[in-house]
Amino acid sequence: KFIGVQLLFLATLSQFVLAPLLWSFWLIPLGLPHPLVGVAPDHALRALGAVFFAAECVNIATGLLATRSEKHRFLAPWVPLMHFYFPLGALASYKGIYELVTKPFYWDKTDHGLYDHTDDLPAMAPRPLLHQA
Repeated sequence: KFIGVQLLFLATLSQFVLAPLLWSFWLIPLGLPHPLVGVAPDHALRALGAVFFAAECVNIATGLLATRSEKHRFLAPWVPLMHFYFPLGALASYKGIYELVTKPFYWDKTDHGLYDHTDDLPAMAPRPLLHQA
């Protein structure tokens, strides 16, 4: 079970980190040159583009299938908008990697006070009671 969780975590992270590489295949249908044109053979680029397009179709179909029940049917129109969610996830993964390298012990999610550094904190003084009975 532990190895399974680690593989799932690694797959999720790699999905967001490598997503811009997959998105680069949108350059081909738009008529723009792909960076791999001179490196990879033409048939390999076409195959990779076809796999990418099929993955996009499977992603949308999975989302629509997940919203098929009566309880979740109202979410179906939002499924195509998931394409705007993934770039945000990619940006968050790059921010996380950057912070892991530059500030490995910084925790960005929890606000522990007014200051980020404990050496900048003023001396702790007792707080006065607001309401005295």
